[in-house]
Amino acid sequence: MQPTDYDPAWWLPGPHAQTLWPVLCRRRPRVPLRRERLELPDGDFLDLDWLPSGQGPIVLILHGLEGSSASHYALGLLAAIARRGWRAVVMHFRGRGGQPNRLARGYCAADTADIDHVATRLRQKETTVPLAAIGYSLGGNALLKWLGETGADNPLHTAAAVSVPFVLDITARRLNQGFSRLYQAHLLRALKTSYRNKFQHRSDAPVPLDELTTLRDFHSFDDRITAPLHGYTGVHDYYAQASCRPYLRRIRVPTLILHALDDPFMRPEAVPDASELSPCVQMELSSRGGHVGFVAGRWPWRAEYWLEQRLPEFLATQWNGSAARPAATTILNSSP
Repeated sequence: MQPTDYDPAWWLPGPHAQTLWPVLCRRRPRVPLRRERLELPDGDFLDLDWLPSGQGPIVLILHGLEGSSASHYALGLLAAIARRGWRAVVMHFRGRGGQPNRLARGYCAADTADIDHVATRLRQKETTVPLAAIGYSLGGNALLKWLGETGADNPLHTAAAVSVPFVLDITARRLNQGFSRLYQAHLLRALKTSYRNKFQHRSDAPVPLDELTTLRDFHSFDDRITAPLHGYTGVHDYYAQASCRPYLRRIRVPTLILHALDDPFMRPEAVPDASELSPCVQMELSSRGGHVGFVAGRWPWRAEYWLEQRLPEFLATQWNGSAARPAATTILNSSP
């Protein structure tokens, strides 16, 4: 085990402070974006938000559950990419662009077909430039699953994933315990609001709107809504098939995974060990960092967002050809 260069902020003790600081306290970068609507073969659509300038490499960004291009981590990464003069695009999963999508189905943790469609389209339009993808949380799970499904037949040059729920059942159980129930309540409230907005004038809702209050945790919501909308027989079938952990050894694209062992969205046993990783996967584990937190800096008014340094650095290293495809590695940051 070797330490990463991530040095957790001493003034954010515990996983919840790391998780909540960037959401509640950070002044978010102002990033101008250009919207593109992409029509899909099944009659639905996706909304893509592009940096309006830049050249050379393209980074495809995949948000987390109920996230968007306005999420703190997306804006921070977009600003970091813009400073390097690269191009970037945020792919909103179905229904997350500010308007309900057309079909009854929405998006889920196994939604790899849409990623494949967007990435393939980017590769067809830009045949020579480096192409990467970065996924956060649920978006990271879908990205890693897709990388494993496609193996060497993948249009990306490199990829990275942050705070991934490797085993969805473990994540659902963890979010139903202790303080983490607050994250579950917040996300379920957002999911139910999206569901009401979409199905209030439709007749194909899997659950009547007046029954939403009975769905009090992710297990029940995914069993009654997510699973049937996306072709699964129930929550156990969905969690088993959608979890990315079994796919990690099949990845053939140089990939970085960043994860904190104190992530309040899951337990440490969800994290795969080195024997489950492809030789193309480099996993860096930190003892601290929370969920999509990884805040550093000596003082609150000089907070540093380490992900926005580490992720572009990894992509640049791969694109410059200065490092061979990494061996399967687990790197632990043991900073106190």
